[in-house]
Amino acid sequence: MTINNFLDFSSANDQIDPDEQDTQLSTHEVKSRLLDQLPHVLNYLFPEGKEKQKQFIVGDIDGNKGKSLVIELHGSKAGVWHDFATNESGDIFDLWAHHKGFDIRRDFSRVIESVSQWLGTAPVSPSPIPKRKKVPPMDDLGPVTAKWDYHDSEGNLIACVYRYDPPGGKEFRPWDVKARKQQAPKIRPLYQQPAIAINNTIIFVEGEKCADALSATGNIATTAMGGANTLVDKTDWSPLKNKHVMIWPDNDEPGRTYANNAARAIAAVGALSVSILDIPKDKPEKWDVADAIDDGVDVNEFIKNTSKTNIDVPEPMRAYTLTEILADDTPIPDDLIEPRVLTPGGMMVLGGAPKVGKSDFILSLLMHMAAGEPFIGLKPTKRLRIFYLQAEVQYHYLRERIKNMNMKELMLWRASDNLFITPELDFILNDEGMLEVKKMLRKASEKEPIDVIVIDPLRNVFDGGEEGAGENDNNAMLYFLKERVKKLRNEINPKAGVIIIHHTKKIQKRQLIEDPFLSFSGASSLRGYYSTGALLYKPYEDRSERALTFELRNGPAIADKYIDKKNGQWVEIDPESERLINQDYGEKLDAERRRKGDQILQLLYDEALQGRAYTIAQFAEKFEGTEGLGGNRTIVERLNVHATKGDIKFFKDSDKYGLRKPIGSKFGYVCIEEMQLPKKVARDDAGKEVDDVLFRVKPTHYKCAQSGAVLPVENPDIWVRSEDKKDEKCD
Repeated sequence: MTINNFLDFSSANDQIDPDEQDTQLSTHEVKSRLLDQLPHVLNYLFPEGKEKQKQFIVGDIDGNKGKSLVIELHGSKAGVWHDFATNESGDIFDLWAHHKGFDIRRDFSRVIESVSQWLGTAPVSPSPIPKRKKVPPMDDLGPVTAKWDYHDSEGNLIACVYRYDPPGGKEFRPWDVKARKQQAPKIRPLYQQPAIAINNTIIFVEGEKCADALSATGNIATTAMGGANTLVDKTDWSPLKNKHVMIWPDNDEPGRTYANNAARAIAAVGALSVSILDIPKDKPEKWDVADAIDDGVDVNEFIKNTSKTNIDVPEPMRAYTLTEILADDTPIPDDLIEPRVLTPGGMMVLGGAPKVGKSDFILSLLMHMAAGEPFIGLKPTKRLRIFYLQAEVQYHYLRERIKNMNMKELMLWRASDNLFITPELDFILNDEGMLEVKKMLRKASEKEPIDVIVIDPLRNVFDGGEEGAGENDNNAMLYFLKERVKKLRNEINPKAGVIIIHHTKKIQKRQLIEDPFLSFSGASSLRGYYSTGALLYKPYEDRSERALTFELRNGPAIADKYIDKKNGQWVEIDPESERLINQDYGEKLDAERRRKGDQILQLLYDEALQGRAYTIAQFAEKFEGTEGLGGNRTIVERLNVHATKGDIKFFKDSDKYGLRKPIGSKFGYVCIEEMQLPKKVARDDAGKEVDDVLFRVKPTHYKCAQSGAVLPVENPDIWVRSEDKKDEKCD
């Protein structure tokens, strides 16, 4: 809103008191005096601008070089401007407000006061505001005492920070150049980016004043907008990628916390190295860079001779030659949980059906790992610091569960300060949820880094991105793992292990034998991402024993474990004692296989009655994931087994039954004993096909059980199985 529009609005509003009209004259008088000195005013506001004929030309309202912004110098339109790049316009007061960091709507009275002071006149009364318009009161901060400009790497102005020193203490007000509002940008920039861009070693400090003081000594210094109160997650740290960064913290608790949080964020964006200067203990509270310079400290010598704490940074991505790999004799990093179940930077996914006991099992595992104690053959290499983000159990019931776990008192004491547990969460890991979790993780890792981050269960906090897809969508799962889980881990501790608890689909007995890990929701993306898969399940429902099976990417296979709860604790059962259980289980699986085989044969028969015949590939594609038959590959395997046994044969004379010739199959269409296909036949004198007649399908070829070759059937009227031809020899 320009000043003229504002005055027009004021005049039209019937809620303005008549005795306030004199104030409008004072405002007009200030504007008149400002316009009388317009060229001088514009040169003051925009040193990069130029006068050209009857206009003043500059790049934009932020004062950059160029000619997109045109300001009229004479006549009735003096002071009126138009930016041809953005199609925005306004008057002289808009320009002044922007330069001083004011919001023209909210801070209009302060704009008038600022102009009056610059003109050398006494402050004037504020321009009228309608009485019914509620405007939040603003503290009188007084004049600006300092101003810092934030530029991008190419020198374009992004934001400004203004300092005020009212009686109550210093105050800072940011100005978003793009939004033209008194606010910090949504993504906050780093200070001194042009200098960062052309230098490799950067010193990170707290506040612009310290950055300027250190830069004056010949160092390249930067800070984040907001100082110790900066929002780490809303700051763009990317200019520090591929830089060597040292952090000089203020000597107080907020300063140390700020340094630690910034260090993790800087490491996560790919800095080459990150370290924090260890401030000597003899320095006073709140001692900072500016104090050091005021004390006459040679900061370069101080930096060189003072100890530093190095922060781990992720290894940069690169390709290694075979020579480099063979020549590397450095030791493999210690496991977090042996043997190779959880490695530094690795991810373990523990899955299981509902009510199988996953949460109780994982809580027992975490308590042992936090205490440095072994658990069912799994061993931590030290007392692990663990953050357990659980999203199912409310606090009171979580407490009850822990107290009823019958853990040894010494183990509880050893684990007590190492295991952090959240009560039931009421948010997902979207942008807002990530901020909340990061705050909790940073607080938990103030003393020592977190070694393991646990998410239980994935489903309750899952965020599939803008499309909003669920965990069964592979793309959504990949987004969650990369943009949520991995980024969370890298920002807190790149070497931390991650454990995710995940529900499985209902596991068929057949699947436990063939490939149990396909039961994970989002299995393709999830399985390609984790370093360890673990599956907890009951071998059969009428017993309490659970089986725990592993799939390791970073180590040799681990034998399946059999576990059960005894006296409130999980214990491992000797596999030999499970021999009869396994035998019984095997018999059940054999029965399940037979049932599935019968189901395939029945489907082939029923489909044929509807006039549909299939090759092996067509049948597997049609019934994949339906009828409880499993995936494409599983169905093909079952059909091949039936073909070898002679339960199914093939026919290639498809035209005899009104079918198209099969494409891409050396066997032909599948048939079973007594299978029938309908065919239309003529029933009237004109030869019109008016009825369907069922014809028995006779095989023309079969699969040789010994060689797998396709051979012609000798007698299509007699169905022969492989056990009836044990002495058969075929090429």
